[in-house]
Amino acid sequence: MPPLTIAARAVVACLPVLLFLATLVLLDTFRLVRRRRVAVALGGCVVAALAGAAAAQDAPLAASAPALSETGPALIARNSPQAVAQLCHMARRGDAESQYQLAWVFTHGKGDERRDDWAAYLFYAAGSQGHEEARRMLQSMTWPAAEVPACMTRSEAPAPPAAAAAAPTVAVKAPPHIEQMVQRLAPQFRVDPKLALTIIAVESNFDSYAVSRSSAMGLMQLIPQTARRFGVRNAFDAQQNLRGGLAYLRWLLAYYEGDVSLVAAAYNAGEGAVDRHRGVPPFEETREYVRRVTARYGNAPHPFDARIASPSAQLANIRARR
Repeated sequence: MPPLTIAARAVVACLPVLLFLATLVLLDTFRLVRRRRVAVALGGCVVAALAGAAAAQDAPLAASAPALSETGPALIARNSPQAVAQLCHMARRGDAESQYQLAWVFTHGKGDERRDDWAAYLFYAAGSQGHEEARRMLQSMTWPAAEVPACMTRSEAPAPPAAAAAAPTVAVKAPPHIEQMVQRLAPQFRVDPKLALTIIAVESNFDSYAVSRSSAMGLMQLIPQTARRFGVRNAFDAQQNLRGGLAYLRWLLAYYEGDVSLVAAAYNAGEGAVDRHRGVPPFEETREYVRRVTARYGNAPHPFDARIASPSAQLANIRARR
């Protein structure tokens, strides 16, 4: 706002005080009023008027600011690197809102701080978990090829196999008839029965008729596509379901060369998501799933049959990030 306009606002705001002083002069009573009181009244009026003019000057800017300024990202972008680091930490752990806010930080950065490729990755990660605003951002703009942000490559997944091999595991208690069936069938697929029992425990808690919100069915929670892929006709038949789940585990073990963390993540989120994110995806559900599996089974390398599947093309990149 120009200085003349601000001064005019001050005069208008103080007009009642000025009229009062003029009246005193006309009545020849000005000398009876203490000058200090007059000065305080007039000075306070001017200060209040100037403050109001400054607020009016800032109001159009605030009104035109994007919605971002009403939430955390704008403050983060302007202020503390520690706050951004905390967002990164939460985003790595799979928090969709943190992923969304961190994406906003990267889209509103200046110069080298702006990274639309990182933002695309984070909006996709948040949108994959059901974050509607992130989905709308992905649909409304043209994004470059997604790239994993640097701060997201510090793995929050379970420790590497060598470190986790000695970690204590939690025993899995299964109903006797299911345990007997697993002990009989798992070796036919070259899958450790304990790994199979762990997956069943985490997936369905040994309920042959369990159905998830995503239509996963039975003991090993096979979604319709996976059931068809491995020849399962009746996913509620415990033996058919178990054979299909074991076949999928055998394939994943070959695809990720026995890496239990990646196998567990892919069983939960799909191998496409693991490859796309070059490791355990930053989904809260998937990260918790991997933690539960490795807490029960451990993370030591599992034997695999290399004839079943060629290794993932992203496997070297995933290992390099650890």
